[in-house]
Amino acid sequence: MMTGSSEPVAKAIPAMTSKKPEDTPSLPATEAFDPRFAGIDHLPVTDALQMQLMAQAEAIKAVEAAIPDIDKAVKAATEALRNNPRGRLIYVGAGTSGRIGIQDGSELTPTFNWPTDRVAYVMAGGLKAVLKAVERAEDNTRRAEVAIIRLKVKPGDVVIGMAASGTTPFTIAALKRARILGATTIGIANSADAPLLDAAEFPICLNTGAEAIAGSTRMKAGTAQKITLNMISTQIMIGLNHVYDGLMVDMRATNEKLMKRAARMVRHVTGCNAKEAEMALNAVQGRVKPAILVALGAGVTSAHAALEHNDDNLRAAIRALNLSPPKP
Repeated sequence: MMTGSSEPVAKAIPAMTSKKPEDTPSLPATEAFDPRFAGIDHLPVTDALQMQLMAQAEAIKAVEAAIPDIDKAVKAATEALRNNPRGRLIYVGAGTSGRIGIQDGSELTPTFNWPTDRVAYVMAGGLKAVLKAVERAEDNTRRAEVAIIRLKVKPGDVVIGMAASGTTPFTIAALKRARILGATTIGIANSADAPLLDAAEFPICLNTGAEAIAGSTRMKAGTAQKITLNMISTQIMIGLNHVYDGLMVDMRATNEKLMKRAARMVRHVTGCNAKEAEMALNAVQGRVKPAILVALGAGVTSAHAALEHNDDNLRAAIRALNLSPPKP
């Protein structure tokens, strides 16, 4: 039992045992009890927080182990979306997993100027379940299939389904239907041998194990899912030319803070001064990519044409116009 001593928490907590009573039914790893946290409810707050942090850190290790499968999923998704200019990213889930998917997808438009009609959500219980739990909705396979059909899922779409246990009927049914309809399907679960992983063309197992609070997958399972989705969507956007040298050059400058960020990006890439960056942005309605080309010496028409003829790839457009950004 831990006390308020200064002993490092990681050393004080033994590794989780794999032994279980013979009459204990087989459960997904995310539902198991972890004896390391048996006394967490009567520890000093600092010690309990350290234990939770230790558990959260295990999410990173789970994602790291899954990198080869994440790599395969990203490459397939990027290829599908590149070859189908109307292809969509569609997030499917229930409860915490569904909410994490909605959070990830909703950030793509302001960050990368990803079209709003190229992202969609299939949430068990509908969008009202984002704010309030609709517990029985995750068992309704018919609603999942209907939602996929109503979205007219087709080849070129990328459907990402997540469930910590990997057994959620709603998410499994949605992925199966999407796969039948020809979409690229990615399944993310936190338990090995989960049915959800079998349902997806590209399975990703984030083996986070038992939670500090048994079954509360909003904790490290959710953390691992959030990290993985961030990586997947960001790498897809990189692959689709929405990023240049670590800058979100397709960002929508919709407020004063973002307009200042846009100007900083133009100055960073081109070495121009603040006034020149402002003039370049004004000349192209605030779009960062053509503003960079203009600040480097291109005309407005030439800047737009170079981007159009080079798949909106800023680096390729710079080469095509024979422009020379200053070396860092």
